[in-house]
Amino acid sequence: MFDYLIVGAGFAGSVLAERLANTGKKILIVDQRNHIGGNAFDFYNEDGILIHKYGPHIFHTNSKEVYEYLGQFTPWRPYEHKVLASVDGQLLPIPINLNTINKMYGLNLSSDQVEDFFESKAEKITRIVTSEDVVVSKVGRELYEKFFRGYTRKQWDLDPSELDASVTARVPTRTNKDDRYFTDTYQAMPLYGYTRMFEKMLSHPNIKIMLNTDYKEIVDYIPHKNMIYSGPVDSYFNYCYGKLPYRSLEFRFETVEAENFQSTGTINYPNEQPYTRITDFKYLTGQKHNKTAIVYEYPMAEGDPYYPVPRPENAEIYKKYQQLAAAMTNTYFVGRLATYKYYNMDQVVAQSLTLFKKLMQKQSETYVNGSKATQSKLLS
Repeated sequence: MFDYLIVGAGFAGSVLAERLANTGKKILIVDQRNHIGGNAFDFYNEDGILIHKYGPHIFHTNSKEVYEYLGQFTPWRPYEHKVLASVDGQLLPIPINLNTINKMYGLNLSSDQVEDFFESKAEKITRIVTSEDVVVSKVGRELYEKFFRGYTRKQWDLDPSELDASVTARVPTRTNKDDRYFTDTYQAMPLYGYTRMFEKMLSHPNIKIMLNTDYKEIVDYIPHKNMIYSGPVDSYFNYCYGKLPYRSLEFRFETVEAENFQSTGTINYPNEQPYTRITDFKYLTGQKHNKTAIVYEYPMAEGDPYYPVPRPENAEIYKKYQQLAAAMTNTYFVGRLATYKYYNMDQVVAQSLTLFKKLMQKQSETYVNGSKATQSKLLS
């Protein structure tokens, strides 16, 4: 008898497995892939270069709790990610900042002046609803067309005017010269890679792992008291309200006979090319090697589910699944796919730590009341 059957060995499932195992719970963690770590899985390719199988994963957080929790399983290597965008034959910093504008237009504006520049370009929009509204209201239509529209259409196969404001709201506009892609307090990479971190996280005698396994094939045969589910919520309920749409990616890797392929970790291609970006892994990993590995990202309609499509009609479908999940007992839904929301890695860890605390609180209340009944709740 396992106390918890956990579906998915990515961040959500692994964090909860580790936390619960350390309270004496017996855990079985199941994943249909042939590895742990979920989309953060990394490995050494044939040339001995550490690469991320599912595209670049850069860790950043403002949460000291999350940073220190993961730090139990890995030393950190400080890393601040920088991104350039290929626009009009130039490589320009993104997010758009003072350096972007000065280089693009051949100007020498100050921070105050670039703020006035943005205001002169911005269009007045009284109600921000779409991703187009977000950008045009901040920096105007020309910068929107050059940096955002093409990239967004490739990524989502939708015009920004058809997407929720949250998509482009994730990318700020700056009036200073800060070229870092993220500004979080803690920015670092696992020194020996994500997979090593997950291996340490799951190396507890109370944790058993089954890979290459669809949980539906074993769920009725392995006794367990509770389930934690981090897979697609629509799949769990056999798509009874229809399939929730996702965008996927195809990754094309190359080894390059040079120490580095490009001038920074990632370069975005918002316009002509069919791919959205190229990442040079050695910037991210800090590995010393006379070659490097790069990955091209091609957005796809079909494939592994990566990005929930943020449109009102999809949110309505998800709400129906959310209600089904909330009505269940002894089953808990956590993570990107189970809550149909695009979370950064640190947000998934934080969500999982929060669920763990709720489970412990519920257990404590159960003992106090002398009852073994548990109530499940969908985190959102």
